[in-house]
Amino acid sequence: MPIFDKPFSVLDISASGLTAERIKMGVIASNIANAQVSETQDGGPYKRKEVEFATVLSKSMIGGKSNNKMMLNGVKVNGVTESKLPPNMVHMPGHPQANKDGFVSMPNVSVAKEMVDMIAASRSYEANTSVISSFRKMSDRALNIIRR
Repeated sequence: MPIFDKPFSVLDISASGLTAERIKMGVIASNIANAQVSETQDGGPYKRKEVEFATVLSKSMIGGKSNNKMMLNGVKVNGVTESKLPPNMVHMPGHPQANKDGFVSMPNVSVAKEMVDMIAASRSYEANTSVISSFRKMSDRALNIIRR
């Protein structure tokens, strides 16, 4: 099915990308904010959160009949999970939560990695806004041509 059969699907796909990346940036911000939290309500250090994306597919309809071809309809957040990586052990002998060897269990969050992930999510967000902006400009030009 050509994209022009459902022109607003472009907007739907980009909007789903914007939503997913916004959620991812929120999770990254939470990871950064909790990068030094050594004790949570659940006990133990904060555990890094990860966002799982999934594609949204739908069966295409050609001539009113469903066929077996699947079309991409965007992306969705499948869930936010805790990282399975072990906590970082940091030597801080004077810390109240230090073990007998002077090590404290700290979050498994690397602020540098989170910043790289934030930049990637930000670029993806910008790309989706560019698609929406380009679609709007093309639609405006098409309407101007029709008006003449």
